[in-house]
Amino acid sequence: MELRLPMDIVETLASRTEGWIAGLQLAALSIQGDQGPDRFMQSIAGSHRFVLDYLVEEVLHRQPQEVQTFLLRTSVLDRLSGSLCDAILLDPGMSGQERLLDLERRNMFVIPLDHERRWYRYHRLFAESLQRRLQDSLDGSEIAELHRRASAWHEYRGFEIEAFRHAGESADIDRAARLLEGGGMPLHLRGAAGLSLKWLESLPAAELDARPALWVMSGSVLLITGKPTHVEPKLRSAEAALEGADLDDRVRDLIGLIATTRAAVASLKMAATTNEARWELQAAEASMRMTEHDDKTDDLIKLIAPSKDAGANESREIDYVIAQASRALDYLRPDNLPVRTSAAWMLGVARHRRGDHAEARNAYNEVIAYCRMMGHNLMAIMSLIGLGQIEEADNEPRSAESRYEEALLLAGDLPLPALREAQAGLERARARLRPGMKRDLIEPLSQRELEVLVLIAKGLSNRDIGAKLFLAVDTVKGHNRRIFEKLHVQRRTEAIARAQELNLLPPP
Repeated sequence: MELRLPMDIVETLASRTEGWIAGLQLAALSIQGDQGPDRFMQSIAGSHRFVLDYLVEEVLHRQPQEVQTFLLRTSVLDRLSGSLCDAILLDPGMSGQERLLDLERRNMFVIPLDHERRWYRYHRLFAESLQRRLQDSLDGSEIAELHRRASAWHEYRGFEIEAFRHAGESADIDRAARLLEGGGMPLHLRGAAGLSLKWLESLPAAELDARPALWVMSGSVLLITGKPTHVEPKLRSAEAALEGADLDDRVRDLIGLIATTRAAVASLKMAATTNEARWELQAAEASMRMTEHDDKTDDLIKLIAPSKDAGANESREIDYVIAQASRALDYLRPDNLPVRTSAAWMLGVARHRRGDHAEARNAYNEVIAYCRMMGHNLMAIMSLIGLGQIEEADNEPRSAESRYEEALLLAGDLPLPALREAQAGLERARARLRPGMKRDLIEPLSQRELEVLVLIAKGLSNRDIGAKLFLAVDTVKGHNRRIFEKLHVQRRTEAIARAQELNLLPPP
């Protein structure tokens, strides 16, 4: 159509229409009547009225009434499945799955999300059109009921974040609050930080006062989303709302979360370089603003991790972090592993910065144990690096080497800046060990362990070693573990190389 558009406008149009040919042509027709691209940019940044009007007039009005009803009422969903659509409509004339398959066959702007045709979504512009029409055809209470049904369906099937989103849209504050708390593991710690913040900020203070847990969540969510300067007022409001409450397990857990959040804010103050606390938090906040994602947990960990020894002016902050992290561990439920992990890690960092290595080791090892229980690696990696730094400082290069190796092995391909410290620490530890390597074997191998080591060097598998020595496979694995511990290695190739350095293998 001989239009001359800047590439950024072309890219924006392609993104917003998802390459839909009719949408692109309608946009081009609209642009032809403009005096330039500015008005067009405003239109595609807004409601896309020219496209939406077309969808309503040319598509929706031509459908039978039952199809219109289906399309409008299911437009509240981000993803559609047959069962979910049935739950929304309650008594459809056709099953939801059959309706979705029929719409797909008719090319009615539904996009399958899997090969089995279990999940679909509407084309973005079509969904916008349907939602606008829904607002015109149903009142607020009827739309809220659709969201309530969607929330119940998602919760029953374990999709708690989706259940929370629909509960928020239904204006059911009690239901949304219960889902946000997540049965002890808040949703904002499970990937719903931005969604949680948006909902909490929409609530009046009176609703938060009636539910003190929401004040606590507000402070924690602000921290997770990279806004530490706004946290303390929320925590104070939470404490005011909790005043006089029975100290049951739930209240104790909230007190523990308050303490954990305060420990994190204080830890951030130590991460910045200026002396005035307010400006330190602002520096940390500005740093976190550089990343685009809502959940700033990784950024917080990178900032808090001990990159230098504590200075004299940090003593007060370290004392405060230790006090708050210890308080958190005293109050948090034993099964609240995500928050306990955070509190224990910050306690380890503070002890580490102070030079209290024994207590720091205990805290770091607690973090590693929690991470193994949860299957989460990030804080375990950071704790292993902290332990490596402590072992280096205590002149234990062999132990430091083991810690750094474990951290790097656990991290795999994760793009963590802290891994540069792990790699550098590993090289330092190995350089210190190299001159006296042959004299550094702490505990001699038993005769049976030497026999197993020789067979490992020959390339035999655990099963083959067991058959040759008449041992069970589990027994062979136990010998392997003890050999690795005594040689301070992590894998077979390292064991063979170390054994050759120590002259433990017969000559070939």
